[in-house]
Amino acid sequence: MEETEYKSNEELNWNKLYKVGGVAAIVIVLIIPIQLVIFTLFPPPETTMGFFELFRKNWLIGLLSLDLLYYINNGILILVYLGLFAALRKVNFTNMLIATIIGLTGIAVYYVSAVGFEVLSISKQYFSAESMEYKQQLLAVGQGLIARYKGTAFDVYYVFNAITLILISMTMYKSRDFKRSSATWGLIAGIFMIIPSTAGTLGLICSLLSLVPWIVFSVLIGRRLIQMAKRQV
Repeated sequence: MEETEYKSNEELNWNKLYKVGGVAAIVIVLIIPIQLVIFTLFPPPETTMGFFELFRKNWLIGLLSLDLLYYINNGILILVYLGLFAALRKVNFTNMLIATIIGLTGIAVYYVSAVGFEVLSISKQYFSAESMEYKQQLLAVGQGLIARYKGTAFDVYYVFNAITLILISMTMYKSRDFKRSSATWGLIAGIFMIIPSTAGTLGLICSLLSLVPWIVFSVLIGRRLIQMAKRQV
């Protein structure tokens, strides 16, 4: 009796992850058009001084230009990975454990590259400083922050999440709970994401090409995870 109750509670906990992961995937899809509108209407400046000026005019747009929504997006992505791990753990536990660890590590590394609030603080100090020498020092600090924002940590995050997506998609092909089309869309997105968006023109093109399959994949797996949660109730 106790063993049956334990198994029931265990399944209920996995079931909660299905639902949380499914809802999270849909929320990520809803965030994407907001990001696109913001970057279209307010293209990020090309220089550190440009960011300083932007923060002076509108601190919120400045933060959004330095990926404020990505801070939220990647936090939500953790829930998506956990939901997929729960749903696919019985198909290939090893693959899903490796994929989840790589994905979560990539997200953790991403936050190392996040510099929005640091640049906001430095820009305030810059415009309140009276000494030109101090202004130059603050500008140099700002340039270092922008270099970190576009540097190794972001590239690691990008590639790690591409690997995660490929591993998840390959596992999904063997699952009876997900359609092969879902796995295919995820695989296509993952392949395009192998080249970081910071890798010049090619990276930008691959980033844009990965967007559509990623959206389709997120919608499909989001709906499916929610359906699985309802089925298990």
